[in-house]
Amino acid sequence: MADCKSTDDAFVLASAEADPMNVVAVLQHTAGEYLGLMEDHLEGRRIRFQYFRPFAAGKLPSAELPADALILLGGGPWGAGGTRDLPTLEAEVELTRQRLEEGTPVIGIGLGAQILCLAAGGTVETRDLTLELLTATRTRADALNGFLPESFNQVVYMRDWPVLPDDATVLAEDNLGRPAVWQVGENAYGFSGNPGIKLGMVEDLIMEFEEVPVDAAERLDELRTLQPVLEDELVPIMTGLVQCTSLMSSPKAARELDAQVV
Repeated sequence: MADCKSTDDAFVLASAEADPMNVVAVLQHTAGEYLGLMEDHLEGRRIRFQYFRPFAAGKLPSAELPADALILLGGGPWGAGGTRDLPTLEAEVELTRQRLEEGTPVIGIGLGAQILCLAAGGTVETRDLTLELLTATRTRADALNGFLPESFNQVVYMRDWPVLPDDATVLAEDNLGRPAVWQVGENAYGFSGNPGIKLGMVEDLIMEFEEVPVDAAERLDELRTLQPVLEDELVPIMTGLVQCTSLMSSPKAARELDAQVV
């Protein structure tokens, strides 16, 4: 199982700081997939994160939780297209819909992008579980405040595929012509692949479930070579994401406390 650095009382610790910190609620759907390389980028900017693990008898974040953003991770062989749906799918779609309505930033990755899509009024297309190494091309120069690379790699480990709502903006397409990165509203973003993926995460997903994508061994060899490139490409992606989701601004917990004092 991957070593997921998680602080169970991240929200308490963040609000107890002399200089309150932003905290991200992260919904994890499998033991194998977590934020991966994204963790270091958040920690380097003093942004805390807390994992919620409903698959391990954990609870979903409450509607009252003062999260500064919600990140929905991938789900290995779990999908949202009707063939092998995530057990907590309905509840997570509703939670995401609430976050969108209140203006909280949402980042959906893999299965999480499907959940975000459903919450925003889109649908999900049924598709077999695959492990794909793709090349994505930016469709807008201003994507992620201009920080989304013009061309970058994506590793997609996913069942099913999001069908975007009409008001979504595609920020990048993969080499098969599918949306790779997209935006709904002011501050919600979907990624078909985990931009912080590590080789060990994919290996753990393969060991965690009986269902394995076709040609997984070959893709793992390719990913091993690609890993340093993914690490470099993540740097501008995270810079843009943090800016576009305002995760360096005043934390929600501090703002709510100020409002109570007033």
